Amino acid sequence: MDIYHVSDVHPRERYREFLRVPALSAGVYVLRAGDSDPQRPHREDEIYYVTSGRGMIRVRTEDRPIEPGSIVYVPPRVDHRFHAITEELRVLVVFAPAETSPA
Repeated sequence: MDIYHVSDVHPRERYREFLRVPALSAGVYVLRAGDSDPQRPHREDEIYYVTSGRGMIRVRTEDRPIEPGSIVYVPPRVDHRFHAITEELRVLVVFAPAETSPA
């Protein structure tokens, strides 16, 4: 068993992976208010869980507001990004299988 604490996995940069096994990987993603999200589609299924902050997420052409408690699923190879960030976003990210590289 592994147990992680949020203060131990806070990214020094935008993203910090804290778990990697063949079936999945997990990390914490942080975007400051006003930041633009540079990510590109991934080859893996992806789940985002917003732990703090507010903004919007665009998946394909659909925009939705996000806030603490929001959970977003993004299928592989689908264009998506956070935008209109009004409060620093802290997001738990889970990839299945483990993240490899952009699609």
